[in-house]
Order: sequence, then C-alpha cells, then structure tokens
Amino acid sequence: MRKSNTNAYIALVIVSIFWGTTYLASRVGVRHIHGVMLAGLRQAAAGVLITGFFLLRGYKLPEKMVLSKLFVIGTLMLCGGNGLLTWAMQYIPSGLGAIIAATIPLWITIASYFLVQRTRFSLQLIIGMILGFGGVAGIFYNYLSNLMNPDFQFGILIAFCSCIFWALGSVLTARWALGVNYLYGAGFQMVFSGVVMLLVAWLFLGQHLEVSAFTTELWESLLYLVLIGSVFSYSAYVFALNNLPPAQVSVYAYINPVVAVLLGALILHEQLTWLTGVCSLVTIGGVFLVNNAFNKHKKTLAAATK
Repeated sequence: MRKSNTNAYIALVIVSIFWGTTYLASRVGVRHIHGVMLAGLRQAAAGVLITGFFLLRGYKLPEKMVLSKLFVIGTLMLCGGNGLLTWAMQYIPSGLGAIIAATIPLWITIASYFLVQRTRFSLQLIIGMILGFGGVAGIFYNYLSNLMNPDFQFGILIAFCSCIFWALGSVLTARWALGVNYLYGAGFQMVFSGVVMLLVAWLFLGQHLEVSAFTTELWESLLYLVLIGSVFSYSAYVFALNNLPPAQVSVYAYINPVVAVLLGALILHEQLTWLTGVCSLVTIGGVFLVNNAFNKHKKTLAAATK
C-alpha cells in the first residue's frame, strides 16, 4: 500500500508538471499545421498505441453501448475540449490558454448544477467563482490592444468553448458507469476523437497534410504531445486517480497553468507581467475555493445518505 501511494504521488507530480508543458508544445505545433489537425493526429496516434497495448494483452472490445458512450465523451472532451483549445493556440499565447483552461472546474460546477444535482451555492463557492472568472478578466488588461484583433477574439472564444465542452464530457463521465478500464476506455476516446478531428479538418476546414509541413520542430511537437502529453501523462493521471483521493489529484489543475505561463515566457517570450502573475494566482485561488466547496458538499450528501 505504501509503495502504491508513493508511486501515485510520483504519478501526480508527473501530471502536474508535464501536462503544463503541453501548452507550449501545442503552441509550437500550430506554427506548422492547423490546430484541429494537430490535435487529431495527437489523439489518433495516442489512442492507437493505448488500445493496441490492451488488445495485445487479450482485452476484448467493449460492447456497442459502451463504445457509443465513449464516442460521445471523447467527442465532447477531446474534440470540443482539447481540439478547440489546440486551435486557440494559433491565436493566443500558450500561457493565456492555460489560465483559461484552469477555469474548467468552475464550468464543471455549473454543468453539474444543471445536469446532475442542484448544488447549494455556498458563500465559499460564490466567492471562488467570482475570483476565478475575475482573475481571468484581470489578465485581459495586458491584452487590451489585442482584443480589437478578430483572430485574438476568436482564439479567446474557442478557448472558453473548449472549457465548456470538457466540463460537459466530465459530467457525463461521472454519470455513466462504463464498466471498462479507465485507460482502455480513454484509448477508444482518443481514437474516436482523433478520427473525427481529422475528418473535420479535411472536410470542413480544408486542411491537408503536406510533407513539407512536417519539419523537425513539428515532429518534436507531435511526438511530445503523443508520447508525453497523452500516453505517459494520461496513464500517470489514471494511476493517481485510482490510488489517491480525487481532491488530492485535482492539485495538478493549480500547477499546470503556472508551468505553462513560465515556459511560455521563458521559451516563447510571451508577455509576463506582475499583473499576469497576480491574476493567475487569483484565478487558481478561486478554482481551489470552488473545488473545496464542491468536495464539502459531496461529503455532506454522502454522510446524509448513510
């Protein structure tokens, strides 16, 4: 048990740091191909590797009903969530995208309120949501000149939309008992979403894969996203989630944006001011309060049903 917990904490450290680096890798990758195409290649390749691993170990294909649910969840979380956020990296700094993504727990709370159960809006929950969204609004002060740019506006819009899609997918994941290994199921979600995104990029966005686009920099970005971002880090995330309390695992959401903002400033020379730092911490603090209030509410409900 002690060894399992130690490994779980190591896995949590991996998720907290390496998932934060994927914003940088995505920002680099979209310099060469469309964001939806990049996300499609990433998810499809990672999905084939993960499902292939389980199939070679003798796992059977899930039932059609389970596969259909995996398709829906994968489309929401990975197409709508990861795909749109990767697309947004074409128009906004990676650090800003990470801070916007940090608000996902706020959107999950809202989605849970309407789709699962009417969570009581305590004072802590309300303050947390105000701080979370207020922190993001404060960061935009540094980008006032960019807000008049239609491309920048579009990037902000689809970044927020990605959060909503991820939240919807997360709520459905919690509601549906799939009865399949988490990582195996995630592999199918990746395959399904990857194929959908590649078709969308080709049929609706007019994107085509060209050999000339595959520079060394793109290959590095893509391989990093597939192997480190999806296969390695997601496996670590699933392992941590199955060996630690969810509230502890959620710590990664507070560290990811810090890693992304710092890397964006150091490597891509993205704007980093004291206001960005303070507002980022305010956003993360708000998300912490929301998560804490939500977990207290769940414990209260669990105690009441005993």
